[in-house]
Amino acid sequence: MNFDPRFSSRKFASVGTRPIRPDGVDKVTGRARYGADFNMAGQLVGRILRSPHAHAVIRKIDTSKAEKLAGVKAVITAKDLPDLTDGDAAMYDILDNCMARTKALYDGHAVAAVAAIDARTARQALKLIEVDYEVLPHVTDVDEAMKHHAPLINDAIFTEGLEEKPVKPSNVCKRTQYGHGDVHQGFAQSDFVVERSFKTEQTHQGYIEPHACVASVNPDGTADLWVCTQGHFVYRQHCAQLLGLEASKLRVTSSEIGGGFGGKTHVWAEPVALALSRKAGRPVKLVMTRDEVFRASGPTSATSIDVRIGAKKDGTITAAEATLRYSCGPYAGMWAEIGAMTAFACYKLENVKTVGYEVLVNRPKTAAYRAPSAPMAAFAVESAVDELAKEIGMDPVEFRIKNAAQEGTRASYGPVYGPIGIGPTLEAVKEHPHMRAPLKANQGRGMACGFWFNFGGQTCTDLNIGMDGSVSLAVGTVDVGGSRASLSLVAAEELGIDYSHVKAIVADTSSLGYNDMTDGSRGTFSSSMATISAARNAIKVLRERAAQMWDISVDDVAWEQGHAVAKGEKHGNLGKLSLKEIAAQSGKTGGPIAGHSELVADGAGVSFATHICDVEVDPETGSTRVIRYTVVQDAGKAVHPTYVEGQYQGGAAQGIGWALNEEYIYGKDGRLQNPGFLDYRIPVCSDLPMIDTQILEIPNPNHPYGVRGVGETSIVPPLAAIANAVSNAVGVRMSHIPMSPPRILAALEAEREG
Repeated sequence: MNFDPRFSSRKFASVGTRPIRPDGVDKVTGRARYGADFNMAGQLVGRILRSPHAHAVIRKIDTSKAEKLAGVKAVITAKDLPDLTDGDAAMYDILDNCMARTKALYDGHAVAAVAAIDARTARQALKLIEVDYEVLPHVTDVDEAMKHHAPLINDAIFTEGLEEKPVKPSNVCKRTQYGHGDVHQGFAQSDFVVERSFKTEQTHQGYIEPHACVASVNPDGTADLWVCTQGHFVYRQHCAQLLGLEASKLRVTSSEIGGGFGGKTHVWAEPVALALSRKAGRPVKLVMTRDEVFRASGPTSATSIDVRIGAKKDGTITAAEATLRYSCGPYAGMWAEIGAMTAFACYKLENVKTVGYEVLVNRPKTAAYRAPSAPMAAFAVESAVDELAKEIGMDPVEFRIKNAAQEGTRASYGPVYGPIGIGPTLEAVKEHPHMRAPLKANQGRGMACGFWFNFGGQTCTDLNIGMDGSVSLAVGTVDVGGSRASLSLVAAEELGIDYSHVKAIVADTSSLGYNDMTDGSRGTFSSSMATISAARNAIKVLRERAAQMWDISVDDVAWEQGHAVAKGEKHGNLGKLSLKEIAAQSGKTGGPIAGHSELVADGAGVSFATHICDVEVDPETGSTRVIRYTVVQDAGKAVHPTYVEGQYQGGAAQGIGWALNEEYIYGKDGRLQNPGFLDYRIPVCSDLPMIDTQILEIPNPNHPYGVRGVGETSIVPPLAAIANAVSNAVGVRMSHIPMSPPRILAALEAEREG
């Protein structure tokens, strides 16, 4: 790839403006097509039978009665999804999660599925499937699962990462450690030490659109999948491997997406729909109910975290350590490892150590949720940081500024930072009017910092210029937060044309090269880099065509503000040629004009944010109301500031729900008690104040425009900021998320009882 991604300062014409979003009208008028909106002639209705037990051996499944029911066209079990993973443990876990093979590992685990002519027949068929279970003891709590007497979920799991190879299987599948320096020596130098344990409960991403797909496997071995997803290329790879298809013969088209936040990065029902279609010989639509989304798609980890931080009297942190235990569901994950990497990333520390434990429990397989694992770690660390500042007698903002990481700081997880925004966000918070606003009785203010890595990854983009001068931009990263508008702005900027002449689409897997998932805040970062590269390749062609039209050397043609310009005194009689004029002659100068780019977008700049929150707590009921909230975050360069502000506000809103109300509640039988929005309460508009935002722009040196990812960092600080605010309001340190009214009342009662 002949493309220089380094940042170069420039004055922008399109980037940084706020045009109307191109998909807005379709979405508000109902024309936008989501996963469940696609239909095919002759399609069947798919439904999945799920385990009512948290942990059980599947002795036998009898599908004969269901198969005989009129209108049923296919019934499948794990036998219809044979193991084709060739020893790939991660893929085997995906296969087993899609359809239980020998054991049901959580309440809601799929055990069989049917395809029928209508939903009523499909539901009847599910009732006719007989499953003989041997119910086993279960464990759903992360701390209980680590105890030696806990029910063992997988006897093939032996803890990785220990100095000595274990001889017995365990629910702890992996131990990881990060840090540098000597924490024992650091704590010996400290004058103050804060040590505390924290817990967070499991939450769901809460996307409004349930998982939905239409699958069609054709007699010639080709197949189509229409699906709501954050990564149709990854879905193609996984589904093809699990069903034994050639990837090139499976075309996956992503629909509009009604929220994902990391939850639509994994396949759940899609391989099942394809298997049903293959067996029935007809297309199959499969749409999860809300109950299924909660019970059988991927929520966050529940966590248990111990934090210890020491500092000198002058406020210098001398040592910090944390032990993080994260639930993974019944399959191995790396959620605690990510938490261990992010926990102290905001700070400049000479002595730091974090240890993470991945813990298996009888709950659904854990999935990513917007900066996965970081909010829980930040809650624990930022709560302890606030408490330590109070012990020392320092302002919490000044304490953080004194210890904030800087350019050249070695991060607690290893790399050395380039230009970063943690210091500027703290300075901005220090000067923000919110910090000086008066508080009333029962009100408290909190603030906290947050970090997220941001990712790059494989990206492919096509840019085609029509004969009328309009531009079609085909990208492979699913638009989860307005990237089509942002990428159109980038193409317009690079070509020097108006934004309205660019139309961006998300291409299907047969129309474009491979693209990684839209996760890790990579969508706009990576695809904008590929768009710039594709546009520059198209400009080369435009210059060549202009040179032909003028009959001069291409070396004498420059591209300026959307026009080819002939350079040199000898060409002084030649006027400019616009993109539109060159495109109109493309049929006579060599054919269609296009630019293509495929690259691995390295160098995604890390991101930092600092949040301020004011709350009011009713001491009689324990109810908490957020009365003011401010987000300050580094965006690198805000391509479309309105979308950036929306990402900031969305992350804060989800964090408020997570901090105050949302949690999975399991009964003693291991079954989820609140699989619906009536009992699992996410915030509604009346629960939220106007969330103020402040965009900082510290350019990422590894992107031509300085862009950083912005979508995830904004959910990292809220748990801690709100916990600090509530703790300040009630005078008791809150250490368990969510801080629901019963937990606040219990904390107050415990404080009164001493």
